[in-house]
Amino acid sequence: MSVPTSFNISLEFDAPGLGRRWVALLIDMVVQVLYVILASYLLGKISIGFGSDAGFNQWAIGLLAMSPIFLYHILFESLTNGQSIGKKIMNLRIVSINGGRPSISQLLIRWLLRVSDLWIVILLLMLFSFRAGGDTEGMIAFTFGMAFLLTDIILVANSKKAQRIGDILAQTIVIKTSAGESLHNTIFREVEEGYVPAFPQVMRISDKDLNIIKNILGNAKNSRHHDELAIAATKVKNYLQIETDMYPYEFLERLLKDYNYLSVK
Repeated sequence: MSVPTSFNISLEFDAPGLGRRWVALLIDMVVQVLYVILASYLLGKISIGFGSDAGFNQWAIGLLAMSPIFLYHILFESLTNGQSIGKKIMNLRIVSINGGRPSISQLLIRWLLRVSDLWIVILLLMLFSFRAGGDTEGMIAFTFGMAFLLTDIILVANSKKAQRIGDILAQTIVIKTSAGESLHNTIFREVEEGYVPAFPQVMRISDKDLNIIKNILGNAKNSRHHDELAIAATKVKNYLQIETDMYPYEFLERLLKDYNYLSVK
């Protein structure tokens, strides 16, 4: 897929297939189920007695112990640059619609709209309930859940950028990353002792645009994108009012290195 950026340059990403995304989701669900089993076992070994409030205290501790299940995706995706455990294993990543790192607000919107994931579990529970004799309200909820789930599946399978409902509203996309991804493919750069930054103006660039620069540098490994690298370098020089004879790749790499030094100074 081709994603336009604020540098007026389109970044190219590989869109993952529906099967790969389902496998990633299944892995995440297995991780969550294993956590529930472990937490339930440990809670069963704990005996809490605080008089008449013992039952309430047990319930509160149980709710607290299960909170990581509800916060699983938002915690992992915000702390690991858009990847849950399943996405990491399947080489998937969430990025902003402009190719940069998604903001916390975007990840939060996406997390709040992970309804279809919940419905997978709920639908299975309802299916067993119907076998035991379900009611009309249950059938309505089942129908609503199935409709929401099918909508997400259809959108991912047929939309141009493979976006589900949460992705569309959060302005995010899921991309396929290379299996050999390293720290050099992030904005992180190692800075040697005694390093002297050349362009302190880099601190005027937003984190979003720094991530876009990182992606442009990654695409520059392909000779077809050398012109785009020069355009990005020129635009950054004009914005920061920098004059330098550095080659575009060298200049943008130096910017990221300066940022790493100045951001922790």
